[in-house]
Amino acid sequence: MFNNKKQTLLLIISFLTTVILCAQDRESDTIQTDVIDVIKPYTPTISDAFKVKEVPSLNDAETVTKKDVKYNIFSFPVASTFTPAKGKAAVVDKAKDIKLFDNYATLGVGTYTTVIGEVYLNHAIGRDKTINAYIGHHSSQDGIEDVLTDNGFSDSKLNLNYTKRNRDYTWTALGGFQHQSYNWYGLQQPLITQSIADGLDVGHNFINAHVGGDISFEDGVFNSGSVLFRRFEDNYGSGENRFKASGIGTISIQDNEVETEVFFDYLGGSFDQAFDGTPNLNYGNFQVGVAPTFQLKQDDLTVDLGIKAVYLNDTEAGKSKFFIYPNISASYRVVDEILIAFGGVKGGLIQNSYYGFAQENPFVSPNQFITPTDQQYNASLGLKGKLSNTMSYSVSGHYQAEKNKALFTNNDVTQTTASYTYGNSFGVLYDDVNTFSITGEINVDINRNFTLGLKGEFFTYDVKNEAEAWNLPDVKGSLFLDYQINQHWFTGANLFYIGKRKDVFNVPSLISPIFGVVTLDSYFDANAHVGYHINDRFSVFAKANNIVGEEYDKWQNTPVQGIQFLAGATYKFDF
Repeated sequence: MFNNKKQTLLLIISFLTTVILCAQDRESDTIQTDVIDVIKPYTPTISDAFKVKEVPSLNDAETVTKKDVKYNIFSFPVASTFTPAKGKAAVVDKAKDIKLFDNYATLGVGTYTTVIGEVYLNHAIGRDKTINAYIGHHSSQDGIEDVLTDNGFSDSKLNLNYTKRNRDYTWTALGGFQHQSYNWYGLQQPLITQSIADGLDVGHNFINAHVGGDISFEDGVFNSGSVLFRRFEDNYGSGENRFKASGIGTISIQDNEVETEVFFDYLGGSFDQAFDGTPNLNYGNFQVGVAPTFQLKQDDLTVDLGIKAVYLNDTEAGKSKFFIYPNISASYRVVDEILIAFGGVKGGLIQNSYYGFAQENPFVSPNQFITPTDQQYNASLGLKGKLSNTMSYSVSGHYQAEKNKALFTNNDVTQTTASYTYGNSFGVLYDDVNTFSITGEINVDINRNFTLGLKGEFFTYDVKNEAEAWNLPDVKGSLFLDYQINQHWFTGANLFYIGKRKDVFNVPSLISPIFGVVTLDSYFDANAHVGYHINDRFSVFAKANNIVGEEYDKWQNTPVQGIQFLAGATYKFDF
């Protein structure tokens, strides 16, 4: 049987060979004998690959099925005496709570028979009412060298406030009284001799009383308002009344909020006589104004666009005038809180007053011409920001144009019966002044234990009619320092630098009149204090003023006291 199969296989192979040879002979009649090589790169496809099975099937009779392996742990209890310790929080030193008091009283005495006293009282009446009072006194007697008359001063004041807080608004009523006493001791020497000075009464007093109030609302169109009436007079028959009222509200225009301020300012007063002896020198005016402001915010840019419109009526001259001022400011955060650019252009009608002049220069004579200052614009541009979390800075430039700017000048030496006509008092002149200034400031605040403020200003002036910008300095500088050394000790200092100023010197009463320009030297005033907290309530302190000891002239012919020392104590308490 095996042979039959073999023969059959050979027969099939022979048949297939014969068929193939015949086919090739037939094709050789039509197909050319040229050889064509087809070259094509091999591009594999997924179908060319095959996956090896993870568990291939084996056709093996010896394959044995895997058995499951089971692991058993033969555990048994073990006696243990270990007891884990309980967790305990780390001990943190807790600062002692600072006891705050609502009231304090201070008393200090020093050289030149100086007395300083202050009392501040604050008491809550129920949950929504508060009343507070402040009483202050500062006086000093004679002691300035080379002065021919009394040169002491005294300043006493009393202020009262009552505040009521409601759910939707808070209002405050206030009032106060102040008495000030000074001497016109700056006699023009050597023109004025001791014998002339002995016959002069150079003392003069100021009396100031005021009442007013303010109100603020949490929500609503009307945001806040204030009102103030002040009566100011002296012992030479001068008297001045001033009434101010203002309100701020928000008006919505096409879904945009416009903050609007409306204000009214009345001033009226009289002097018993002019400097030349002419009786009844009167003055008065009132202002009515409105100042709308629209704020735009976009990302880091904030812009306030507004104007200020003011109507002025001079009640003595019977004239009126209308003013419009810019009221624009902007700020842009260049680098978050590190660098912020700011600027603006603003203006306004500044209300000058006898009270304001007397507070700035207590040696003014009781006969001034009072008129407002037209500040046409005050343009500013600067940079501010934070150098660190504890240090901030600001640098800016300003240019302002003012018409009828008030300038203090030394009064003429006329030597009349009035005690202020011997070159020892000051008057006010008005001129158009353009001022350019550069200001730089640095503030440091470290954990409320150390604060430092440093500020410097540089000025240049351009006047229209006068020869100089009288009594305006070219440089100003100041430094303030407070340091809480530890729980008990504290210290601080403040320093001032004022540059040169110029004033006039005029003696028209002589046969040959004298007129000249006087340059007042720059001065540096350094003050320091140190104190010790005995306990939460009681502390003592010591102060040294004008440490340099220079008896400089703040105003012409009015030297200040030399180095001064003062010691005192402060007591804090609650009712």
